[in-house]
Amino acid sequence: MKLTAAVAQTASVLLDTPATVERALALMAQAAAQGAQLIVFPEAYIGGYPKGADFHIYLGARTPQGRAEYKHYFDAAVTVDGPEIALLAQAAAQHRLHVVVGVIERDGGTLYCTVVYLGPEGQVLGKHRKLMPTALERLVWGFGDGSTLKAVDTPWGRLGAVICWENYMPALRMAMYQQRVTIYCAPTADDRDTWASTMTHIALEGRCFVLSACQHLRRAQFPDAQMRNALPDSADGVLMRGGSLIVDPLGRTLAGPVFNEDALLTAELDLDLIPQAQMDFDAVGHYARPDVFSLRVNTAPQPAVTLGGGA
Repeated sequence: MKLTAAVAQTASVLLDTPATVERALALMAQAAAQGAQLIVFPEAYIGGYPKGADFHIYLGARTPQGRAEYKHYFDAAVTVDGPEIALLAQAAAQHRLHVVVGVIERDGGTLYCTVVYLGPEGQVLGKHRKLMPTALERLVWGFGDGSTLKAVDTPWGRLGAVICWENYMPALRMAMYQQRVTIYCAPTADDRDTWASTMTHIALEGRCFVLSACQHLRRAQFPDAQMRNALPDSADGVLMRGGSLIVDPLGRTLAGPVFNEDALLTAELDLDLIPQAQMDFDAVGHYARPDVFSLRVNTAPQPAVTLGGGA
């Protein structure tokens, strides 16, 4: 069985969610025209990854200006049942696409870095909230829990997403491998040269196809009038340079990495390659040693308050 997959490398229109949704819709149409049945967008694509923003956060102190900047960011976030996701789902049905899209999800007074899965019938198949925001991300995004670690079913097997530096969490990767993920998506904001080696390792370790999408964001696209950028100016004005790529289960790069430009990468994925690759390595099968190692994954939701009657 084969499918054509696409990875989108482009920037959000920061603090302008309707414009970002329009950009996503155009990329979905372009991918479908090229024969894609699946498209993956970068981390925090809808809602934005404001690289260089610090929201004036200091140990023991915040500022009114920083709170105002955060309010702009909060307003750009979306809800999974909101009109922005509905538009993307409608387009997924129109183009018969599976879609994996990074969003900043608003839930009450908290923002989450989330991936939403959309199906070709226009349905929301599921979502994954980032478990471990990294560094300053922790001060603007909440922590996900194990209830959203579930991969979703597709005609090509299980589809899952692990966001940015979650990919450095060995236990989380094993939780995905145990679900027999065939298409492992890695939306990210990491544009370093080392990211490609991480994706190659995961493809080999999980014996799965790995699709990584990163933004190509230039400082000129950053809304300085509404949000301070604390990074020093670079000669080329690039805040995120991309590096998106597609890797097969034997660690061979099928597309990318591409840097310093917008791109729509496509590749044909031959699913028959997965059992061939698992012949000599299956991390949660014949190469596992459950008599020595074990992993417990708590997949129960973790609400702050549970309302209900007593015994």
